[in-house]
Amino acid sequence: MSQQRMQLWAAEADIDEDVDLNLAIGSYGQSDRYDDVIQQPQIDEATLLAMQQHMVQQNAFAQIPDAVKAFIVHFHQAVLDNNLAEITVAYESGWNKYTEKFYAKTEWPEAEVIAPLVNDDPIFLILYRELYYRHVYSRLQPDIDDRFHSYENSCELFNYLLNSDGPVQLELPEQWLWDIIDEFIYQYQVFCTWRSKIRSKTDDELGMLAEGGPVWSSYSVLNVLYSLMQKSKINDYIIAQRQGKSPEEIAEIVGEYGQRPLYRQLGYFSIIGLLRVHVLLGDFTLALKVMDNIELNQKSPFTRVTACHVTTYYYVGFCYIMLRRYPDAIRTFVTILNFIMRMKQYHTRSYQYDQISKTADRMYALFAMCHSLSPSRLDDNIANIAKERFSEQYAKMSRGSQDARSAFEELFLYACPKFINANPPPYDDPAALQNLLAPPSPIESTSSAENTPPQLDATHRHLSLFLADVAAQSQVPTLRSFLKLYTSLGAKKLANFLDADEEEMVQEMMVVKQASRSISRVPGSEQLSAGGLLDGETITTSDLNFVIAENMVHITESTVGRRYAGWFIKNTERTQKILDDLKGVPLPSSRSSQVQQRQPQAADSAQQVNAPKAGGERKVAWGGVKTAA
Repeated sequence: MSQQRMQLWAAEADIDEDVDLNLAIGSYGQSDRYDDVIQQPQIDEATLLAMQQHMVQQNAFAQIPDAVKAFIVHFHQAVLDNNLAEITVAYESGWNKYTEKFYAKTEWPEAEVIAPLVNDDPIFLILYRELYYRHVYSRLQPDIDDRFHSYENSCELFNYLLNSDGPVQLELPEQWLWDIIDEFIYQYQVFCTWRSKIRSKTDDELGMLAEGGPVWSSYSVLNVLYSLMQKSKINDYIIAQRQGKSPEEIAEIVGEYGQRPLYRQLGYFSIIGLLRVHVLLGDFTLALKVMDNIELNQKSPFTRVTACHVTTYYYVGFCYIMLRRYPDAIRTFVTILNFIMRMKQYHTRSYQYDQISKTADRMYALFAMCHSLSPSRLDDNIANIAKERFSEQYAKMSRGSQDARSAFEELFLYACPKFINANPPPYDDPAALQNLLAPPSPIESTSSAENTPPQLDATHRHLSLFLADVAAQSQVPTLRSFLKLYTSLGAKKLANFLDADEEEMVQEMMVVKQASRSISRVPGSEQLSAGGLLDGETITTSDLNFVIAENMVHITESTVGRRYAGWFIKNTERTQKILDDLKGVPLPSSRSSQVQQRQPQAADSAQQVNAPKAGGERKVAWGGVKTAA
């Protein structure tokens, strides 16, 4: 055994001498063969961005006040339960309260941040985004991402309402439904105005607008409004109600969508929205045509929402102005301005009070313009208020002097809607866009000025049309002032007064004759109650009439009797105001107490001077003293 072991050791010695150990063992423990396997895991850019966004959302969620979290949870539960009372309180009170308290100058939390509070409810998140973007537009300055995303959210909301399988089981208050339509049109109007200003755009914005496609296009907005009308069959519903049909017959006519209050109210408000959109696009005839089935009275459904009520009368009145139907415009403005005056104490409690007040001021300006172009005594109270607010401009417009044009222009630009261009600039055509951006050379500018009129924005284009009608009537006040002095007057003598020849004088008199005639919806006629807003009869709006016989002008003036009812109402209101002011004045001290104060009193009895007598003396309404028996 020992010999065998010696042989083995001898063999190991031979191995040490003859074998390369590096080849036999290799580089065990020294190789970096597996270093590439044992390393940090690689994360792609999308996953890393998602993780960072999730962390940002967690931080944003932690910063939401507990009161706001509780409000959102409560709001969501009210929407799930279709509890109109709770939704109304949360929408009209809660949202505005927490906006003023926490988010007056900043954005509300994004929908993705508050999603865990509402279990990622997609419908509530759409409604929340509608409120979110409305807050951005009203309190902050939206950027291009906000403008695009607000359009996408509106599309999601209307696709859900219009393209679902059957009517959706959702109930919202009337005020919110009107605000949805109103804000949809407002954001469209603001986007079109912003889009038309080419020179203020950055390269990124130009690129996004070139690829934007139908974002806030006029076609898409009109398509939504007309689709809501057709889906709800609101015109059929209004006609059926007017004809006195039974609820069962109406339900059969309007179908499953028209029976739902949500769709019926959205369809009704879409008619008012179409009135507004067509006015913004400059089609005043079509705007009134859309309103054929809507009656302008205190019983119409739009009067239940004050903002909708005021908006309807404002745009209808403005349509009448642009169609030169000044008597109808005056009657429209008088109706709504009297309503605002009566309901002013209730408007102050509304979160929309400022908007209603601004619209009322604009309607006073429009009323002053109409009253100067077509004087009437429809309502002296409204006329006096308009004259007080715009006294300087009203004086210039009434005289028809050279300053009248500037006064009309000033009031028109202040009170008119913010018109928009239906077609966007050619952002998808770089060459055409460059031609708009590049200033023309002096030679090109001279030739273009001779051949083509200067490009005007939509507002100034409508202003020029309105001022053309004003300029045609500029001599009417002067000529009327001369005609009122005579019952008959020679043509040559009148021409001398006007510093014109007889032919020019006759032309000016024809202008006066034309200005005193207008198409109007005659109050009290069957046409007023049954016809549309475009219907009417030709009436004489002036109290002055004349005929030309050979070389003589014969003038007749019809005196309008005083409206005693309005006079008594106005003076009764004034007397009531004086009485209320008197009641608010502190009561004077009584005569007996004054005598007692003059008499010297002892120091210890000074407190008893003003104390009531034992007989039970007490003051009455006007400060007298009534002694109890």
